[in-house]
Amino acid sequence: MIGSAALLVLLMLLGVSAPGATAQIAPVTAPTVQQTTPATVDEVWRLVNEHFYDPQFGGRDWLSIGESYRDQSIAAAPDEMPGLVNRMLGELGASHTAYLTPSDPAYYDLADIFHGALRRELPRFFPNGEVSYVGIGVLTKAIDGKVFVSGLLADFPAVQSGLRTGDEIVAADGAAFDPIASFAGKAGERVTLTIRRSADGTTEDIAVTPETIKPDEAYLKAIAASARIIEVDGSRIGYIRMWSYAGRDYQHVLEEAITTGALKDADALIWDLRGGWGGAQPSYLDVFDPRGPVMTVTGRSGKPDVVNARWHKPAVLLIDGGTRSGKEILAYGFKKYGFGPVVGTSTKGDVLAARAFMLSNGGLLELAVDDVRVDGERLEGVGVTPTVEVPFQLEYSAGDDPQLAQAIAIAAQAVQD
Repeated sequence: MIGSAALLVLLMLLGVSAPGATAQIAPVTAPTVQQTTPATVDEVWRLVNEHFYDPQFGGRDWLSIGESYRDQSIAAAPDEMPGLVNRMLGELGASHTAYLTPSDPAYYDLADIFHGALRRELPRFFPNGEVSYVGIGVLTKAIDGKVFVSGLLADFPAVQSGLRTGDEIVAADGAAFDPIASFAGKAGERVTLTIRRSADGTTEDIAVTPETIKPDEAYLKAIAASARIIEVDGSRIGYIRMWSYAGRDYQHVLEEAITTGALKDADALIWDLRGGWGGAQPSYLDVFDPRGPVMTVTGRSGKPDVVNARWHKPAVLLIDGGTRSGKEILAYGFKKYGFGPVVGTSTKGDVLAARAFMLSNGGLLELAVDDVRVDGERLEGVGVTPTVEVPFQLEYSAGDDPQLAQAIAIAAQAVQD
C-alpha cells in the first residue's frame, strides 16, 4: 500500500452537488491535480478499508475487489482510470461514496463547502487555497446520451442567457458541452451554447458569459436570490429553493428571508429541497414548529436579527429524486410531524454520513463513514415518498415546472381555507 492520504475533514451528510456562480470575474488557475494512477486505486482501497461505515462491506470481499481493480488499473488508459476507481467504489453499493476529479463540478463544491476543514491541504492544489472554477450556474443531467438543463441558479449567467430547464445543450462554441472544460479560462468571455428546446431536432444558439465560481458563496447567493413572492388570487405565496444545506449559514438565509427579508409578508411558504447538496441537521425543522419564543436582537446598525425563527403560516415542501442525504431527513420529519403537504416524487434514498478525503494526487474521495437512522428508521435505499405525487419529465420541458405549479395551487388553497 502507498503512503497515507491527507487527514479527513468533516463528518457531514451530503448530496449530489451542482455548479454555482458568483458575480466576480477573475482569473482562475486550474488545481494542480495529478493523473489518477494505480497508486490512487491503492490509496482509495486502503481508505475504504479503514473508514467505511460497514466493516463487513455488506458481505462483499473487499480484499479480492481491491486486487481485481488494482490489476485492471495497470493496463487501463489514463482517461479510463477515474471511471475504474468509481466502479470499484460502486461495488460497495453505498451512497456518499465517490471519487471526484477536477473534471466534475462536484469536486469544487465539495472542496469549497468544506474548505475550513481542508484548509491545510487546499494550498497544495489551489492557489492561496481558494477554490474556484469558471462556469455559468447551471445543473445538468445526462439522459440517453444527451445533456439536459436540470436546474438554474437564480440571478447567474445561465438564467441571464435565457436558458430554461429542460433545454438540451448540444454544444459549446461548436464542441461537445462539458460543465468544466467548456468554460475553463473563459471568465468574462462570450461562449455560444447550441441548444434544442424540442425533440424535433431544431437547434438555436444562446450567448452566455461565464463567471468565476466560488461554490460556497454561490449557493448562499443563489438561495437568497431564489426567494420571491408569487401572487395567486390575492394570496402571497412565498418561495425559496435551498440549493445547499451543508452548514448553518444556509439555514440562516431561510430564517432571514421569512422574518425580515423577501418572504416576511408571505401568506404561505413553498420550501423547495429539490437537487443540490444535503448536509441539513434535524433541528432545522424547528422553524416549522410553532412552539418556542422568537427573539429579535437589534444592534447599533438598526438591522434586526431574529433568533429562534418560526414560521406560523401554511407551508408546502417540494421534493424529488434529487432530494438527497440530510434533505431527506428534513423531508421525513416534515411529513411525519405534519408540518404540511409534501409535493413531488420520492427522494433518492441516499442517507449515510460521509467524510471527504483529499488524496495524494489532489483528487477527492467522498466516503460513507457512518450509518444513519431517523426515529429508528433507516432511509438509505428507501427515501421519502410525497403526500402528493407529481411526476416531472425533464426533457424539453421548456421551463415548465408541474411540481412547483401544484405546490403553488396547494399553498393558495391553504391560505383560502
